[in-house]
Amino acid sequence: MSLTDESDALHARVRAFARGQSHEGFDALALESAQFQRRWSAGFRRLCAAHGGFSNVDEIPAVPSDAFRLARVAVHPPQLDVARFMTSGTSGSDRGVHALRTLETYSEVARAWGSRGLCSPKQPTRVVLALAEDPGDPGESSLGHMMRLFMGSFDGRARDAWLIGDGRVRLEACDRALGEARAVGEPLLVLAPAFALVALLEALNGRVIEAPAGTVVMQTGGFKGRTREIDPNTLRAEVARTFCIPPEQVVGEYGMTELSSQLYEGTLPGGELAAEPGVYLPPPWLRVSAVDPLTLTEVPAGETGLARFVDLANVDGAVAVLTQDLVRRRGEGIELVGRKPGAPPRGCSLAIEAMLSQPVSCSDK
Repeated sequence: MSLTDESDALHARVRAFARGQSHEGFDALALESAQFQRRWSAGFRRLCAAHGGFSNVDEIPAVPSDAFRLARVAVHPPQLDVARFMTSGTSGSDRGVHALRTLETYSEVARAWGSRGLCSPKQPTRVVLALAEDPGDPGESSLGHMMRLFMGSFDGRARDAWLIGDGRVRLEACDRALGEARAVGEPLLVLAPAFALVALLEALNGRVIEAPAGTVVMQTGGFKGRTREIDPNTLRAEVARTFCIPPEQVVGEYGMTELSSQLYEGTLPGGELAAEPGVYLPPPWLRVSAVDPLTLTEVPAGETGLARFVDLANVDGAVAVLTQDLVRRRGEGIELVGRKPGAPPRGCSLAIEAMLSQPVSCSDK
């Protein structure tokens, strides 16, 4: 079977699993994806050889997120890319790349879990706005691609839905969209990274937006040095006050360029997900664990470790990804603790060395 035929078959099975239309288990699909990636990716094959192979999901070698900056993490050649999502960075040389051969699975699972995290069954349609610049289609931003997907899936899209242009918040576009939402009697879904929310608050200068009842604000990401930093709880309260909505309707999203799936807080009243504020829930096709930075083995529940993801939707990249984000397991979800500072932890750097066959500096000796 060719690479593309094998990949297409795996994608179809993952989508069936995500729809609840498959009798296959998570572990079986994850192991088959890892075996597929070992067959077609020389870097992952080297990583597996260094680890001595795998026989269960916990043993699948996780590709460190830093590896996406240093090497191509994909089973297919560049000419088959349909999209290349870039991590944040100041130049092309220090930005990681998530190369995708198809957007079908990525888009389907993003819509599926996004609708459960951001919409209630009683209000499935919304006027969707993005506190971002139009990234193009598909563009280099995975977040921008997801925002565009939601505009086409949940609404009622505003005629002028991208609220940042020329480096500033376009308040006039925000006012027009608010008027459109009121005219059709639908709430807003505002999609925004944290730094853009701070920019909006500063542009409004204390003015409030009387958003329609049921409006939801999706808050994601950090500040990336673009604006002043605000404590997450303070930002949630300020955003809720500004949009005249309860704080529970400011819903946190966690995603990474290197993944194909996202996690959401389960705070939305009447929504399908339920968890305390600060707890991010993964979809059934994504498994998260907290691991020790040195041994890369899972730490006991409630203890802090590096986030390790097994993402079934990452068919053509890395089914298992190790990040430098510090998390704690909380029930069915995770609590974000922070980010490990400095160079990659020793466990991460050794994995990168195995993939690249060259030394990588690390902080833990």
